[in-house]
Amino acid sequence: MKTDPTSELAFFVLLAQKASLSATAREIGITPPAVTKRLAVMEQRLGVRLVNRTTRTVSLTGEGETYLAHAKQILADIRAMEESIASHRSAPKGLLRVNATLGFGRTVIAPLISTFARRFPDVEVQLQLTDSPINLVEDAYDLGIRFGELPDTGLRARKILSNRRFLCASPAYLKAYGQPQSPEELTQHLCIVHRQNDEAHNVWRFNKGRKLETVKVHGALASNDGDVVLGWALDGHGILMRSEWDLAKYLQTGRLQVVLPGHTLAPADLYVYYPSRQQLSAKVRTFIDFLAESFQS
Repeated sequence: MKTDPTSELAFFVLLAQKASLSATAREIGITPPAVTKRLAVMEQRLGVRLVNRTTRTVSLTGEGETYLAHAKQILADIRAMEESIASHRSAPKGLLRVNATLGFGRTVIAPLISTFARRFPDVEVQLQLTDSPINLVEDAYDLGIRFGELPDTGLRARKILSNRRFLCASPAYLKAYGQPQSPEELTQHLCIVHRQNDEAHNVWRFNKGRKLETVKVHGALASNDGDVVLGWALDGHGILMRSEWDLAKYLQTGRLQVVLPGHTLAPADLYVYYPSRQQLSAKVRTFIDFLAESFQS
């Protein structure tokens, strides 16, 4: 019985990502000895060692690196071919792999996918949540949902929600420390920092007219979770930068107040990203249209 070459490529890509025989075994639902045997069969057939094994981890040899690069490209080409063929189907069908940020993905995207799944039962949706940078092509995602524009020119994007950013603080904090009148005065205030990706988290940039101002802020509290930092702002611990989407109900009720309203921050518009070379299949096109309609309403 011959081995499916596509399955073998996907197996090796997964092994390289996990860098662990046991983690790979858990992911695909087999035993570690079965993973070891499968790898040994591949190496025996190729006549080269693909990985260096240690007690807990594996690392790629030079031949393994070459094999991995070609495997990723072949799998991407196969996926593009299948998507191109699938795009001719009028009804959305098949596996749809979606990546979104942790907090927003959990509280907003997941419920929307629940509605989408009922409306389109022939689409199988896999939702992966992560705040770290991703590579849609290498990680085989159909699309990613992110706030703010991405620098990757190899992706296409569709904006599905306009979303301004504001500085805000609780009335209790502003009563105790005063309302700053300029960005420079933020250096004298407690600022709550939301740490995301590899950005300079404590550098805030403002536009007033054509003038760009940059301020390095400081504070005692920082977190990579948006709900956490929002809670700290509500508790009066300092000034926070958050998006209109997150702040709207708190600004309306007065639990938070806008700080420096005359200064504009870079927007946090919501985008759906997908590979530029990909001809949109019915399932991807339908899902993007569904998201756009959901946010418009």
